[in-house]
Amino acid sequence: MLKLTKWDSASHLKTEEDIADYFHACMEEGGDDPAFIAHALGVIARAQGMSQLARDTGLAREGLYKALSGEGNPEFSTILKVIKALGLRLHGGSAH
Repeated sequence: MLKLTKWDSASHLKTEEDIADYFHACMEEGGDDPAFIAHALGVIARAQGMSQLARDTGLAREGLYKALSGEGNPEFSTILKVIKALGLRLHGGSAH
């Protein structure tokens, strides 16, 4: 009998390089979709520890789960706090 488990991207983000590559790929794929980016940040936050992120940002853990679920509508200031606390950077591309 085949047993299936739910795929969780967070369990595969083990190193800073894994996280940076994942975030970059998500920005490339869903850069104009705020819910997609919020969800990607939520995956990274779960990989690194949501409780620590709550402490680092000064935001409530429950609020972070909601904001970063992909279902919430977080303020841009929240997204920026999360990006900074996770040690990530937004990269500008070249204009064509």
